[in-house]
Amino acid sequence: MPITTVGLDADDTLWHNETLFRLTHARFVDLLDDHGDADVIEARLAQVERRNLRLYGYGIKGFTLSMIETAMELCDGGAPPEVVREILAAGREMLAHPVETLPGVDEVVAQLSERYRLVLITKGDLLDQERKLAASGLGERFSAVEIVSEKDRGTYERVFARHGTGAAEAVMAGNSMKSDVLPAIEAGAFGVHIPYHVTWAHELADAPEGHPRYVSLSRIGELPDWIAAIDA
Repeated sequence: MPITTVGLDADDTLWHNETLFRLTHARFVDLLDDHGDADVIEARLAQVERRNLRLYGYGIKGFTLSMIETAMELCDGGAPPEVVREILAAGREMLAHPVETLPGVDEVVAQLSERYRLVLITKGDLLDQERKLAASGLGERFSAVEIVSEKDRGTYERVFARHGTGAAEAVMAGNSMKSDVLPAIEAGAFGVHIPYHVTWAHELADAPEGHPRYVSLSRIGELPDWIAAIDA
């Protein structure tokens, strides 16, 4: 069965993202060091983030709101104005941060776009993801861009039916086992895991070892040859 469509994740697959969140996490902990140990602050922030995902979705704006909410809780509802100002400033800096593509991405995207329908499938804030795609210079290589609220089996079934010939003839590649690999395989596509050196805890999941439609590659530069091999 031929491969007609290739889906690519964006954050931490095409460009750096989680490292920026980790730096802001550390800044947030330092900001509240008078209100608890680092482990306590991190745990509370993670709890608030999980609770707010269904309300705010993924992305920097939701993360910023969760930091403010966490600060309010840790300060018994009375977070000092300077703390709130610092959190808002950190959020704005994240939204304005330059986009840095990962090694080999430009070449891989160009190569894949010549042979397959290339679809960007990413979660996150619409405006921010559009900004990053434009800044990356990769936008014209994609046949379609899907910025979705969640990545599940139904998402991949719809996207690969809309922009390709169905999930059975599609590959989805990304750094998240939970969002990029497992649901894509459930939809009938090939799921390719390309690890990033740090992963948000919410995106961790066990690999489907032994599944005929799963593979883990060490870097994105290996993706074109792997697809060509299964497409032969």
